[in-house]
Amino acid sequence: MSCWQVDIKYGYVTSSRRFFFLASAIDVYDRSIVGYYIGKKCEASNITKMLMKAMMKRDVKMAKDEEGKSRLIVRSDNGPQFISNHFQEFSTDKFEHERIPPKSPNMNAYIESFHSVLERECYQRNEFITFDHAIDTVTKYINFYNKRRYHGSLNDCSPSEYYAKWAAKSVEPVELAM
Repeated sequence: MSCWQVDIKYGYVTSSRRFFFLASAIDVYDRSIVGYYIGKKCEASNITKMLMKAMMKRDVKMAKDEEGKSRLIVRSDNGPQFISNHFQEFSTDKFEHERIPPKSPNMNAYIESFHSVLERECYQRNEFITFDHAIDTVTKYINFYNKRRYHGSLNDCSPSEYYAKWAAKSVEPVELAM
């Protein structure tokens, strides 16, 4: 069983004085950003498309296990995109959707931590002049994060290195408390 956490982070484009939205999903096991969406708006349909692409990329089976439980849990807060009918209908056959209680971001700690690192290492170090500049800069940062940024909790590997080791069965899988 896999657990992904999903959340939305805002950024600011100075020339247009408008916000952009980053919806991202992190795999709790290997800390990879498995999917993300950047746009001038962020609706449930944008998030469901992002999750579908991430599931296909990670080859997540939409079947249930022998006990009838989903093989994937997607945890989110109670934002309007996640409580919408569209998101609920999308998730029904694909994964188990868990919503954390209000005012408890610690229950979504992995994605909150990523967004904190993103703020510190990307947003605060860049002034996004245009929307395209924001997309390019954030995309490059996410690629860096997944492929080259080391994590002490992953035996000083990047998320993609750790995932490759897990796939090759050269690291022992860790049982996560959820």
